Amino acid sequence: MPSQPKIRYGHLIALVGCDGSGKSSLSADLVRILGRNRKTVYGYLGLGSGDLGRRIGQWPLLGPLLEKKLTSKAKKTRTKGEKIPGFITALVVFIFSLIRLKRFRRVKKAVEKGYLVITDRYPQAEIAGQCDGPGLSAARTNNPFIRAMASIEKRLYLKMAAFKPDLIIFLEVDAQTAHQRKPDHDIEALQTKIDIMPHITFNGAPKKIIDASQPYDKVKQNVIAKLSAAKFL
Repeated sequence: MPSQPKIRYGHLIALVGCDGSGKSSLSADLVRILGRNRKTVYGYLGLGSGDLGRRIGQWPLLGPLLEKKLTSKAKKTRTKGEKIPGFITALVVFIFSLIRLKRFRRVKKAVEKGYLVITDRYPQAEIAGQCDGPGLSAARTNNPFIRAMASIEKRLYLKMAAFKPDLIIFLEVDAQTAHQRKPDHDIEALQTKIDIMPHITFNGAPKKIIDASQPYDKVKQNVIAKLSAAKFL
């Protein structure tokens, strides 16, 4: 017989939105504020691959060239209709997904134990290649090993997405504002994420939309008001 899902004694609030919408700052502040009244912890559910690439770009001499090459390969891998550029690239993407799975399991365990968990990002299985979705299901490949990895990865994302947050806080921001806050990010990539994010349902989880283009203190007040209305404060 299939195992029964564990009882969730805690709650999960996920902050989602484009880079530059304030997820990291807000999640840290919310853990501090909500932690005054109940056990509250932070969970990062991103890949971290973008930050790694930017750090590589800061290396002397070959850093910028290597970052450009890695970025190009990553872009092809997550673009529908493109061809995944080789087994090594696919393997790296798959390994990052396994790292995300490990982080997700820590979050899930904390929720089941009774913690209120605030996450920066949340995995979804609706749109591949973008916005924390499966990394190997958007582009095409004829390699049977890459196809096998893509199939396994897709199942992992479906399993993660099935564990729905109790509340999604969607931080809505425009590309210009996001780029001003994250000038090292590509503005076209930011706009792509902004266009996609509203279409993701996160498996039907309750969602509150916040205008994150406003000054940070105003955004934080609005988020706290939403959480208070939802009885999390």
